[in-house]
Amino acid sequence: MWILGLNTPPAGWHDTAACLIDGDGRVVAFSEQERHSRVRHAIAEEGSQPVDAVAYCLAQAGITLRDVAVVAVGWDDRQLFPGRFADDRHFLQEALGSSFDAGHVPELVRVPHHRAHAASSFYASPFTKAAVLVADGNGENESTTIWTFADGSEPVLHHSWPRTASLGYAYNAASVWLGFNHLNAGKTMGLAAYGRARGLEVDRLVKVGGGDYQLAVAPLAERPGRSTDDDLGRDYQRMLLAWRAVYSKVAGADGPTAPLERLHEDPAAVLVAYTAQRIVEDVMGELSRAAREAAGVEELCLAGGIALNCSANGQLPGPVFVPPVPHDAGVALGAAWTVRPPVRREGPISPYLGVAVGGTGDRAPEQETSGLARSEASVERITDLLLDHRVGAVAQGRAEVGPRALCHRSIIALPDTTDVHTRVNRIKDREQWRPFAGVTRPDYGSRLWERQEHLNRYMLGAARATAHADAVAPGVVHVDGTTRPQVLEGDEAPVVGAVLDRLSVLGHPAVLLNTSFNGRGEPIVNTSYDALRAFRKMDLDFLVLGDVLYEKRNR
Repeated sequence: MWILGLNTPPAGWHDTAACLIDGDGRVVAFSEQERHSRVRHAIAEEGSQPVDAVAYCLAQAGITLRDVAVVAVGWDDRQLFPGRFADDRHFLQEALGSSFDAGHVPELVRVPHHRAHAASSFYASPFTKAAVLVADGNGENESTTIWTFADGSEPVLHHSWPRTASLGYAYNAASVWLGFNHLNAGKTMGLAAYGRARGLEVDRLVKVGGGDYQLAVAPLAERPGRSTDDDLGRDYQRMLLAWRAVYSKVAGADGPTAPLERLHEDPAAVLVAYTAQRIVEDVMGELSRAAREAAGVEELCLAGGIALNCSANGQLPGPVFVPPVPHDAGVALGAAWTVRPPVRREGPISPYLGVAVGGTGDRAPEQETSGLARSEASVERITDLLLDHRVGAVAQGRAEVGPRALCHRSIIALPDTTDVHTRVNRIKDREQWRPFAGVTRPDYGSRLWERQEHLNRYMLGAARATAHADAVAPGVVHVDGTTRPQVLEGDEAPVVGAVLDRLSVLGHPAVLLNTSFNGRGEPIVNTSYDALRAFRKMDLDFLVLGDVLYEKRNR
């Protein structure tokens, strides 16, 4: 039995994705459409269906759509588009685009958005029972939910907040006020750290207590009956305008006065970013406590776009798990697992589920490689390059899923100076005030930052850096004294793991700067072709592509 999970239009209008699981709930393949189309977030437009992601998943399993028994979608489109589709065949034709096989109509299962989010986190976790907190922009009619999930039992929904009480809307409005795209919330989070570092006192625009919260922008009047897509659009625009007015009042201005590259120098911009950040931190802190109380366990899973907020995640006590795909792409996985939960779970999910270098779906390099020196990718040579303060990239094995590069599609460097921070931001054409993450081994990680049992697996929690980290890895310590660590437990990332081990043997600090391998405005590289193209375009010194090392001769 094969089950294909999707995040797809018409409801899934960004971060479209496909996931294929077998009859035991084992994930065979998972890929986001942006990695194939090279259009970041695969925002809803002509051709944004996850057709390439679907094709990859099917090819990885060696099957066709005729072998798929069930298609599970992480939205209930009937709530938002009543009467739009005459039947399941009509829906699948739109959802699958050119992938649709008119001769075979698999069973269609519509999974409510937040339930799919919750399933994607719990079943990816090592827990057998957990409280699950989902927070995002909106689902069909909700923006925040609390659940209990347990193996062998139906999930229990304890509490739901309407989409007009959305933390995502509040944070999006701050991002737009700052001049960012509403999908660039990570920039807002990075800027907010300057407010924390400066000890700013901010207006608390939310009241929390009793397992509930009330935002400064009062929820709009709820409409009777089911909401439609038109209602959602109107609500979003009204809430966005209301929140922007609040931030303008807080800042005493309608927008920043500094350009994007110098926002950290603009007191009003820092104030707005930190004000929005505190809203999220206050609510997530209160609701995590309430979720644990409702479930009767300390184990907590997070999902939804808000779960990408590493700063807020890192402040939560106790065991906290966030999957590598907590954003909307993850509902493809959660929808599939709602149909068939995994029979056997041997620990947290591996994030390496995408296209493999040299494997199914890989697009081989076609560019001329003149000017590049080619050799075997030996750990000795790569380590020597890094110790010589060269900056390189790695594209090896199956691509990781989610927005964090986890050493299969990464840019790496030695973080022993702040100069490397400046250079890598320049290489990626990013604002200089944006931070970088560090990667290390478990034993050395305990010397660099606070322990995070699960969050550091996928780089999804900010941790307080130690004085030792300040001394040996200043390139990955943000202005507020935190970093977003990744810890490699075994050989899941062979090149980076081997380099870390060799650094240790040579007596050097076993830590590297790790950031996503992509240029400005682009998704993380996917195929060999993408990797070599990006390497030539960017001011990088070397590239590990599979088992081959490329170096630029003029370096």
